[in-house]
Amino acid sequence: MTVRKAELLLASVILARSTSFLFTKIGMESIGIFNLLGVRFSLAFLLLAVLFWRRLIACRARTVFRGMLLGGAFFSVMTAELMGLRTTSTSITAFLENTAVVFVPLFEAVLQKRFPNRRIVINTGVAFFGIALLTLRSSLSLTVGEAFCILAAVLYALSIILTDRLAKRDDALMLGILQVGFMGLFGILAAFIFETPRLPSGGIEWGVILILAVVCTGFGFTLQPVAQNGTTSERAGLYCALNPVFASFLGTVFLHEHLGFRGIAGSLLVLSAVALSHVSKDGLKAVLRTDQC
Repeated sequence: MTVRKAELLLASVILARSTSFLFTKIGMESIGIFNLLGVRFSLAFLLLAVLFWRRLIACRARTVFRGMLLGGAFFSVMTAELMGLRTTSTSITAFLENTAVVFVPLFEAVLQKRFPNRRIVINTGVAFFGIALLTLRSSLSLTVGEAFCILAAVLYALSIILTDRLAKRDDALMLGILQVGFMGLFGILAAFIFETPRLPSGGIEWGVILILAVVCTGFGFTLQPVAQNGTTSERAGLYCALNPVFASFLGTVFLHEHLGFRGIAGSLLVLSAVALSHVSKDGLKAVLRTDQC
């Protein structure tokens, strides 16, 4: 897979996962957090297992172990996200969690004992400012819910880096499927420990679960390792900026929210940061020379 195709797939994955804010908010009105996670990811794994059962059976123990590591990492992300989303608005949650675009290059710099690339720093800064304009509607005071969202951002950044490392050493698709399966298992276990587990009931609950399982999980979580296998963790972190853009779009369409001038400006900044990350130095110089002519 070429870098262009990998990053296009990664953008599609993140857009699919961004719908989870809306549907999770609806689902948590009647289903416990761990119950929701357990059913969602278990159902997604069963659907994927039917499609890829031959490759799953042939998986080596090393691949299963790595899938468990990724599943544990992303389960911690989802737990922190849902704990925050329970008491915090979707826009604030989207902003705080997607500050992962800042944490990823910083963590990579620490791990590799180097300074981040200047272009990555600039693009990340532009994306971060765009997210702030897009989602922050009032002064931000740190509540318990918002603290969980910040924790989710840190865990998400670390999970992106872990995915980057493991996806390049193993079968990325199988890692994604196993990751989903272990997330479902961890959710079910947590539901038995902290909640009273049950299956969804009624059309709304099943509808929410099916959308979360098929669109947000079956496509979103499973294919992220495949997409990241063709790009860097820093650029993968930058694509997180697309998440609140699409989340705000869904809020406008389905919840009748209005972006306003700041929201539109923020969306343009985020999209500009992603677009600039595709332009090479030579290409950028060519554009500048054309403008000067």
